[in-house]
Amino acid sequence: MSVVAPTRVRVLVVDDSPTMRGLITAALSRDPEIEVVGTAADPLEARALIKELNPDVLTLDVEMPNMNGLEFLEKIMRLRPMPVVMVSTLTQAGAEITLEALEMGAVDAVGKPGAGVTAVEAFAELTLKVKTAARSKVRARGSVEPVRPPTGYTASSDHILAIGASTGGVEALLTIISAFPADCPATVVTQHMPATFTASFAARLNKASEATVTEAVDG
Repeated sequence: MSVVAPTRVRVLVVDDSPTMRGLITAALSRDPEIEVVGTAADPLEARALIKELNPDVLTLDVEMPNMNGLEFLEKIMRLRPMPVVMVSTLTQAGAEITLEALEMGAVDAVGKPGAGVTAVEAFAELTLKVKTAARSKVRARGSVEPVRPPTGYTASSDHILAIGASTGGVEALLTIISAFPADCPATVVTQHMPATFTASFAARLNKASEATVTEAVDG
């Protein structure tokens, strides 16, 4: 009886730093269910390798020469939609850019190692996020019709709406909450993302919606 080996998730790593490409490759290669099929130093090199290697998932840096990660992501999601995991610096500016990438269709994001943080710690969730991304259904940008705001809604003080979101949640929540009226029911949202991003995400939702959106605080 022949045994068919399980299919491994094929990943292309895109980052302009040779050190970071090595760290990401090492982190992913420790998982037997993942195969790093190639690395690219910039989007132009990545574009050729995508055609050649047909990877299942792309890990994508934000700041790169020739074309930044957001510009490249926009082209990917428009011309050849595929699962993308952003690898970003965990700074305020990095959070804003990463959220924009998630809005554009990136499946998830991880932070690069910072001061006092080892690569093992920084990329602890990377393998799981890559494998989850490989199972996601990615659609071309603009393929989802916008949600129309409800009409005739009457607010009630005894109703609470709860929304839970994980992979793909940023784009979905923006679509839903941007259509909320100012008198929407009291709503709580859980979104799986690095803690560094949550305040920025709440601010983006607040700006996009007639409802007031704020990050939860203790009490």
